[in-house]
Amino acid sequence: MSASNLPLSFVNNPSPARWFRFDPDRTVHLAVGKVEIGQGILTALMQIAAEELDVPLAAIRMLAGDTDAAPDEGTTSSSLSIEVGGASLRLMAAEVRARMLERAAQRLNCAASELAVVDGAVYRNGAPTGQDYWSLAPDVDLLRPADGRTAPKPPSAYRVVGHSVPRLDLPAKISGAAFIHDMVRPNMLHARILRQPARGARLAALDETAIRRAAGGELQVFRLGNFVALLSPHETVAERAGAAAPLHARWENVRRLTSAQQEAAFLLGQPSEDRLIGDPPQPVSGEMVEARYTRPYLAHAAIAPSCALAESRGGHLSVWSHTQAVYPLRASLARVLNRPAETISVHHVQGAGCYGHNGADDVALDAALIAEAMPDHCIRVQWRREEEFGFEPLGSAMVIAVRAVLDASGKPIDWTQEIWSGTHVARPAMGGNMLAHEALPTPPPEPRPTDPPEAAGGGGTRNAIPHYAIPARRILHHLVPGTPVRTSALRGLGALPNVFAIESFMDELALRIGADPLAYRLEMLAEKPRAARVLTRAAEMAGWSRRGPGGNGHGMGIGFAQYKNRSAYAAVVAEVEAEREVRLRRLWCAADAGLVVNPDGARNQLEGGMLQAASFVLKEQVTFGETGVSSLDWQSYPILRFSEVPEIACELIEAREEPALGVGECALGPTAAAIGNAVAHALGVRIRDLPFTRERIASALLRL
Repeated sequence: MSASNLPLSFVNNPSPARWFRFDPDRTVHLAVGKVEIGQGILTALMQIAAEELDVPLAAIRMLAGDTDAAPDEGTTSSSLSIEVGGASLRLMAAEVRARMLERAAQRLNCAASELAVVDGAVYRNGAPTGQDYWSLAPDVDLLRPADGRTAPKPPSAYRVVGHSVPRLDLPAKISGAAFIHDMVRPNMLHARILRQPARGARLAALDETAIRRAAGGELQVFRLGNFVALLSPHETVAERAGAAAPLHARWENVRRLTSAQQEAAFLLGQPSEDRLIGDPPQPVSGEMVEARYTRPYLAHAAIAPSCALAESRGGHLSVWSHTQAVYPLRASLARVLNRPAETISVHHVQGAGCYGHNGADDVALDAALIAEAMPDHCIRVQWRREEEFGFEPLGSAMVIAVRAVLDASGKPIDWTQEIWSGTHVARPAMGGNMLAHEALPTPPPEPRPTDPPEAAGGGGTRNAIPHYAIPARRILHHLVPGTPVRTSALRGLGALPNVFAIESFMDELALRIGADPLAYRLEMLAEKPRAARVLTRAAEMAGWSRRGPGGNGHGMGIGFAQYKNRSAYAAVVAEVEAEREVRLRRLWCAADAGLVVNPDGARNQLEGGMLQAASFVLKEQVTFGETGVSSLDWQSYPILRFSEVPEIACELIEAREEPALGVGECALGPTAAAIGNAVAHALGVRIRDLPFTRERIASALLRL
């Protein structure tokens, strides 16, 4: 493989010693920079390493996300852990195996081609040699950088990759031993934070006596500017203090919000940074049709709130966090605390599961600030539920206007997708600020919002270019910097609303000419067989041929996308019943992710993405009160309940000779579109604004 084609994690961490160590207990120590956030990635990476090294899965010991001892793989995001992290690990493991065999050949005075590895032991022409990885390791230089020229195994030789194996992370989770919330360290103090209502707010008064009385136990109050922490050796005392503190604090210069600002339509007409992507506009003859779709602000809604631990001992700061990015977090902490990054260690510990930028980085700074001021204590900060909903970065609201010029047959020949959105990346290492930093005596400048470039898949523009054969396609992107609340990465970034808009519009175009929505799509994918294959298979799984005329309360809809137009392909069919509200009955998904490492894990990801998308479409919307977010609990921010989970069937298209494609986010957009199209089919009228609340359904029916 040429240097220009090497995966990024390999390029940034070229020393095999950064990844592998062969320990005396005959285990393989494997360190990776990608972290487990509920997606099963550690199991898949372990399979890749075991496959290339020819060692048993049970012999591998994993370390993930640790600035002291793991490679720097950036952020675990964007469905890149297998595409980039897995590809890097495969090359690195192949290099290690080759070096071991070279050394064994020298010892045995034979050609390396005569040797093979079975369960870590070296065989020559089928006979054991007495050599193995552990006897060879002391004489093999793993510090020397790898060049990526050692070819990994061909897929035809795989015995571990491509087969389902049990998830590595589940036993500890089932027994309650995996989560950061359950960590206990010596000399630990529990902390809750009195949160600054918004950037620029000033704490004018704080009734500490009233807070102590409500806490009912030993309590310390730590204040640094407008940052206030309430600490106790007893968590119940700290929790009572945290609940009472907002009632006994008076803030000045607090922003005011209106309910109108919670709606996506508020973004229209706001100042924006504009750009054109794709084909330049040009005069095209034909009928023009257009429609507008919206998505509201969304919360990550992790089941447990954010949590972090930090302690400063001997001038070194250690932080335990469920961040998606240990090295970027370390760099951000170093910048805020004004200390060398080398004096900080960040260790990943699994949290409650969250895809995107929630409060994990913010709470890590909360804990670090207190630990700096209270050395030799372990400071444990856990956000309260109201704090999580009220202050985590949100997924941005979006408005998407689609305009198409149609030819005489009713097919689009010119497509414009115009998007209004806030930023989808305000991670600290990408120019965003952490909450506590803004509350310090010298707050940082207000960040200038940016969005991921198209080379990285885009943010608000992700999946905004249709995958279909349309001669001219373009995006008009309006990045709105002045959103009323902080926004950042939520699973899929802008892909879900963009695919929802594209695939809803495709159904509307098919309806205009009386065409079957599936046949209409397939005609426009004639030169894209992998895309057509997932659409065809999903339709077969669902029995698409039984789809009736609709309008009778029962509907079936379809949606398709290739995530980022270069990652995994997914097509989803949804079956619903819709009258005053939507009841989701069944979901079917066919996906092509190229080489699939752990099929069971990949199906888990598809199913999880489908359910989260269904929750977004049917339930979720952040609401605003006068001083901030008002949807602060599970009643005001409902998510899909277990009783509302439909039957789900997922099938992976066999494509093991193709490169592995990220599968974690590919099903979200197609699921949202499939549900939207199914609801339109059931009702005989289209709803273009998410979520599909009872009020929106009633309003749509009144238009009939």
